[in-house]
Amino acid sequence: MTTSPSTDAQAWFDQARFGLFVHFGLYAVPARHEWSMTRERRTVEDYSRYADVFDPDRFDARAIARRAREAGMRYAVLTTKHHEGFCLFETAETTYSAPDVCGRDLVREWVDALRAEGLQVGFYYSLLDWHHPDYTIDMQHPLRDTGDWDELNADRDMARYRDYLFAQVRELLTGYGTIDYLFFDFTYGQEGGKFAEDWDAEALLALCRTLQPAMIVNDRLGIPGDLVTPEQYQPASPMTDASGAEVRWEACQTTNGSWGYDRDNHDFKSADLLVRMLVDSVAKNGNLLLNVGPDGRGGLRTEDAEILEELSAWMELHGDAVHGAGAARGLEAPQGTVLTRRGDRLYVHLTTWPMQHLHLPGLAGRVRFARLLHDGSEVRFTTIDPAQQAETTTVGGLGEDVVTLTLPIRRPDVLLPVVELRIDDAPTGAAPVFGSAIAPAAAGLV
Repeated sequence: MTTSPSTDAQAWFDQARFGLFVHFGLYAVPARHEWSMTRERRTVEDYSRYADVFDPDRFDARAIARRAREAGMRYAVLTTKHHEGFCLFETAETTYSAPDVCGRDLVREWVDALRAEGLQVGFYYSLLDWHHPDYTIDMQHPLRDTGDWDELNADRDMARYRDYLFAQVRELLTGYGTIDYLFFDFTYGQEGGKFAEDWDAEALLALCRTLQPAMIVNDRLGIPGDLVTPEQYQPASPMTDASGAEVRWEACQTTNGSWGYDRDNHDFKSADLLVRMLVDSVAKNGNLLLNVGPDGRGGLRTEDAEILEELSAWMELHGDAVHGAGAARGLEAPQGTVLTRRGDRLYVHLTTWPMQHLHLPGLAGRVRFARLLHDGSEVRFTTIDPAQQAETTTVGGLGEDVVTLTLPIRRPDVLLPVVELRIDDAPTGAAPVFGSAIAPAAAGLV
C-alpha cells in the first residue's frame, strides 16, 4: 500500500477545521444542477455547445479567496474538472478547456489567489468524464439508456482513458507548485459502476505521492486515503475505522443542496445552522468543507455572498473555538450545548440559551476563568457545596463536580454564543494523531 504523508505534513488540515469548496464549470450555464448532462441524457455534441458561450467574466478568484479567508476558512478546493469533462486548467490532453474557449487558466488564477490570501491550495478532480470518447458507458453515463452497453462500448477503451486521466493528474500536480489537498471524485463499486481497478487506483495514488509527497488525498479512489469525506450529512460521533480507531474526516456540505449553480434552487441553509454544523464537526474531531456554486458568469450568488459575510462576522469573534480545536474528551456536554477544546481552553457553544444558569459536570476545581468569547466579558461561576444542596432551590440536586455558570438573561446578538473557560489540566481535546491511511467511505456524488 502507498504510504500516506507524515502527520507533520497533515497538521495544517487538523488545525484548519474549515474550508471552502467551489464547484464551477459548464454546468453553471444551463444552471440546472451540476449533473444536468446525465440527468437530462444529453449527448456530448448537444452539451458541449455550452463551451461556445462559456464566458466567466465575473469569476474573480482573488475575491473568492478573500471572502474565504475572512470567513475563517483556512483552505479552499476548486473543481478543476467535473464529471462533464470540461477542464478549467491548461492541458495538452484536450481542447475542451477554459484556456481554449475563453483564454483563461482559471486554475492558475485560483492557485495564485489562494497563495496571496495565505490559504492552503486544494484541487477537486473527477475520475468520471462523460465527454471523453473512451470513457465507458455505465450506470451514471448520459448515454446509458441509448442501447446495449456492450455494443455502445465496443469502440471505447478504458485503458486509453486511464492514460488521459494519469496525464491530467500529472499536469495538475506538476504545473502549479505545491498542492496541499487533492479531492478525487468518485468510485461507485457496484454492478454497472466503476471500481478502483478502472482507475488503476493504486498506481494513481502512488503517482500523487511521488509528485506531491506532502499532499493529502481523500478516500474516493476506492482504496484507503488520508481522510474520509461524508457528504451532505453530519456524523453522529467521531468517525472510526473497522477497529474502532478514530480517523480523520471532513463533512462536505452545500449552502443550498446543489454543488454547481442551480438557478431555481433557493433552499439555502441559514448562517446560524451552518455555524452549528461547523462546531458540530469540530466537536467530533472533523472539518467542514462548505460549498458555493458560482453562476454562469463566475460570480457568487447573492445568497452565498451574504452567508459568507455572516460567517465572517461570527468567525472574527469566535475563531479560537474552531481553529486548532477538537473534541472535549472526557467531558459531558449539557443539553443545548456543544463542547470544543483547544489546549487549556474549553469552549461551550450555547445552541440553546439557558435561563441564567448553566451546569457543567466534571469541572469543579478546574476552572480559572470564564468569559463570553464575543466580547471578552467575565462569566461568574460557582461550585455548590453538597452539604447545602438540600437548602437551595436554584441549583439543587447537582453533583459536587459541577460548575455552575451565571449568564445574562438576554442572549447575545451573535449567531451562536460561546463561553470560553480556562481550565487547569493537561489538554485532552486536541485532534488525535492520524498516522496511517484510511479506508474509503461510501462513494460521493459531488
